[in-house]
Formats: sequence, structure tokens, C-alpha cells
Amino acid sequence: MKTFNHNFLLRFALATIFLSHSLHGIFTGNDVNDFGNLFLNQIGFAPFGVYIAWAVVISQVITSVLLLLNKYTKIASIINIVVLITGIITVHFKEGWFVVGGGRNGMEFSFVLIVALLTLLLEGEKTTNR
Repeated sequence: MKTFNHNFLLRFALATIFLSHSLHGIFTGNDVNDFGNLFLNQIGFAPFGVYIAWAVVISQVITSVLLLLNKYTKIASIINIVVLITGIITVHFKEGWFVVGGGRNGMEFSFVLIVALLTLLLEGEKTTNR
């Protein structure tokens, strides 16, 4: 008898967050290019800012699908952890801890996502019948 894979809900939630974030950037105006040109290039990644921005967005689309399919979850988790840590270093750390309330644009949400991804990473791709 096959049992419910208990990490499905976590993978689904993470994939939904990463996919909605990346697709929003792709399909609303010039968000990805602006992030590359107006932010990444300005903080020292010129002339590669736009390429890096697109690499991040495309990696989030691909890793979201992998998380949903429960394939290569370790690799998908590591890629997203690297993206999130880079985001904390370049954007969120200087804004403080809180996303809203006690501050704005802080790192608390990225922290929760990293912990959730570490949970998947430590569990791996095993499926057990209990």
C-alpha cells in the first residue's frame, strides 16, 4: 500500500512561492531586465546583471517543477538556498529582519524558505512506506 508522501505539502508550497515569484517577474513588464540593469549592474555585476537575473528566474522555474515532481530535490534545494542567501547578502540584510511590521524588505521570509529547503535537503528524495 502506497502512503502519502509527507513532504509533498512542503514541496508544493515552496514550488508555488518560487514559481509565482519568477513568473511574475517574467510576465509583468520589464521586471527581470530592470532587476538586472537597475540593481545587479549597479552593485557590481555589470555587464552581467541581466544575464544573472534571467539565470535566477529560469532556475526558479526549473527548480519549482523539480520540487513538484519530487525529482532532484537536493539539487533544487541547494540552487534555491544559494539564490536566497545571495538575496539576503545583497538586498535584505541591510533592511533588517522584518519583511513588514517592524521593518520593510527584511530577511525573515528568506530565512523561513531556507529552513524549509534545508528540511527537504536533509530528508532527500527517499520515499518510505510506513
